[in-house]
Amino acid sequence: GKTILNRFVRDLCDCAGDWNMPDYVDEAIGRVRSEVGSDEVILGLSGGVDSSVVAALLHRAIGTQLTCVFVDNGLLRLNEAEQVMQTFADNLGVKVIHVDARDRFMNELAGVTDPEQKRKIIGREFVHVFQEEAEKLPKAKWLAQGTIYPDVIESASAKTKKAHTIKSHHNVGGLPDTLHLKLLEPLRELFKDEVRELGVALGLPHDMVYRHPFPGPGLGVRILGEVKREYADLLRLADAIFIEELRTSGWYEKTSQAFTVFLPVKSVGVMGDGRTYDYVVALRAVVTSDFMTAHWAELPYSLLGKVSNRIINEVRGINRVVYDISGKPPATIEWE
Repeated sequence: GKTILNRFVRDLCDCAGDWNMPDYVDEAIGRVRSEVGSDEVILGLSGGVDSSVVAALLHRAIGTQLTCVFVDNGLLRLNEAEQVMQTFADNLGVKVIHVDARDRFMNELAGVTDPEQKRKIIGREFVHVFQEEAEKLPKAKWLAQGTIYPDVIESASAKTKKAHTIKSHHNVGGLPDTLHLKLLEPLRELFKDEVRELGVALGLPHDMVYRHPFPGPGLGVRILGEVKREYADLLRLADAIFIEELRTSGWYEKTSQAFTVFLPVKSVGVMGDGRTYDYVVALRAVVTSDFMTAHWAELPYSLLGKVSNRIINEVRGINRVVYDISGKPPATIEWE
């Protein structure tokens, strides 16, 4: 298939394969400067690949005209807030407003167990927090977003209303109208692999650019049922151990996505001479080319055993670890 397309594009259409990232960086910077002029731009920085690359690109293009808003909702990965601030504020010199909204999000999520409801609450609160911060920046005329080409395709497909909604997407699509800002989407022509390549070209850390996908609602949809601060703290530690061991063993790059899920059930265990009654976590790792279908990653038993032992011994409150061997379909990659 690729050979046929290659011949069609090069031989029949007479196209040249001279596209390269350094040239694209220069073109993208030029377009941003031309479009924005001397206006100020505001960006919601999540720490994910897309928004991180947008932040680096815009900072290179317009410098202090960019202000990023980073919202800590209490549902981030271990040390993620510190890493984002260090990378962008300290190392790159980007102007970043760090909003600690952990209590606010936890209060809104109290007692909520339905996955769709959790997603909507997290998305709504992010919009509210972002809007409050944006109103403190009256000179901002543009809202930048990390929209990439697959998002454009998905949005166009959604207008046909022919597909069922499996999970609502966490985004800030309503912000431009609400804030009366013009929309700036410098990545909307790029696919994910090109976005990663652009991030490296802009000097972002390789581990940040090539990290696995992380859902917009964060740990909120990796904690089954009600979200509690205690659950999030336990999950953060367990997930960090899993990812660390995947990297150390060389399996992180061999898997497309890997993470830990917190199960709000307790099981009996034994620790030393005593009985324990603690929580369960599930490990999930998949291999996929397009995320539409996926196969569970056949991780070595020795690796799974090491991860399990470390989590149970190092994370007080967890005494059982299971491994998810479900494919997509019928299961989705995320549990919620």
